[in-house]
Amino acid sequence: MSDDKRRRPGKPGPSRPRTDATQRSARGSGQRVQARTVQPARRVAYGVLRAVSEDDAYANLALPHAIGEAGLTPQDAALATELTYGTLRRRGTYDAIISAAADRPVDSIDPAVLDALRLAVHQLLATRVASHAAVNESVNIVATEVSRGASSFANAVLRRVSRETPGEWQDKIESSARSDDERLALRSAHPVWVIRALRRALDAEGRVSELDALLEADNASPEVTLVALPGLAEPAEPRRPYAATAFGSPGGDPHRIITDARGTVRVQDEGSQLVALALAAAKPIAPGEKWLDLCAGPGGKTALLGAIAHETGAVLEANEVVPTRAGLVRSALRPVPGDIPVHEEDGRVLAASRPGEFDRVLVDAPCTGLGALRRRPEARWRKSPADVAELVPLQEQLLSAAVDALAPGGIVAYVTCSPHLAETTGVVQEVLRGREDLVELDARAVISEISRSPIDLASDGRAESGSVQLWPHRHGTDAMFLALLQRVPKGE
Repeated sequence: MSDDKRRRPGKPGPSRPRTDATQRSARGSGQRVQARTVQPARRVAYGVLRAVSEDDAYANLALPHAIGEAGLTPQDAALATELTYGTLRRRGTYDAIISAAADRPVDSIDPAVLDALRLAVHQLLATRVASHAAVNESVNIVATEVSRGASSFANAVLRRVSRETPGEWQDKIESSARSDDERLALRSAHPVWVIRALRRALDAEGRVSELDALLEADNASPEVTLVALPGLAEPAEPRRPYAATAFGSPGGDPHRIITDARGTVRVQDEGSQLVALALAAAKPIAPGEKWLDLCAGPGGKTALLGAIAHETGAVLEANEVVPTRAGLVRSALRPVPGDIPVHEEDGRVLAASRPGEFDRVLVDAPCTGLGALRRRPEARWRKSPADVAELVPLQEQLLSAAVDALAPGGIVAYVTCSPHLAETTGVVQEVLRGREDLVELDARAVISEISRSPIDLASDGRAESGSVQLWPHRHGTDAMFLALLQRVPKGE
């Protein structure tokens, strides 16, 4: 048999028709065997890992749906959540260990087998799950979803992994690193390019010594934070330290609170709340002001602005170019009184068609999402520097169009859930450079004014800048960026 036709156990075979979330991953040599017993939490976690790998699903959306469909108990749901997020967060480190244990590159292993190996390695090296249970159930998953031959391969790899301690494996993979950044990448489970981007952003604030704390915070499970829409709900205890609308979920699971509030309370990161509140607080609100949320999906900030607009007599419109996300915006706005139109246009086109019309515009720009790695751990492995290069021109165009849509004296809030300097201060500087009718306001002063307690906001090093960068390790929020720009009449 020629080398190009020989397949080793664990190597992908011909594709098969897709059916359910687990069967669509089934490839490999030989026939799949009859389903073996696998603990429900592990089966749910594996199905979500496959959906993330094969369909580019987002775990924070796929996991709750999978838990509900499987009817997991609260205890099993908690285990499925830990297994899914833990495996996704440390995927790069686990891949290096699997490669060493299998003595082959991970890209030569069937993706369906690889996800089962990742799931097992997380249990073996980072949880208290018994080794035999982690190995046996992952081998059963491979036997059921791929083949007996692939399950023998998986068993051999996992037995080898289980013979060494987490520290021994960490030392082994780090010894092969070619640079300090590669070693840090293997230790912190962040791609090298992300580490370097985060280092540059912290260095701009003179806080590069905080890098290890930031990387550690990215790998920690975030606490659940809720928003109480102003005038429609009141925040409960425990209150969050900064946003007046933010509070925690006393029991961890917010489902009952959200259900009882009928949409006036929902899950929303405190940093996301702060940047929306800052736009509303940047100057006194006059009745009849016109506001626009230009890139509104999925609608959390839109609903918060909508509630404030209702209280103050302002008029809000929203826009979201992706129809499914526009539907989420409409759903988020349902509890807010009044008719808030949601357009489905390219934000650049919409803004260009409404010159000088709005008093406040929110540009929550499409970005890499590197500021939300705690909540979307798969993003670190899914994004690349090429994504930054593709997004920056779009971000600049959206911000420029939003400025054109401002009335004189109007304010635009430029927001990203990314601390990457090219997506944050780089975009702001480029837009400011080309306009004489635009000034940057002191967003740090605005955030400090509305914050319920003192907040540590560092300068980005530019004398004229007032932008804000929030951080998971420093503020307990996603790494949200905010700049406030005001349009002034030419010659003023």
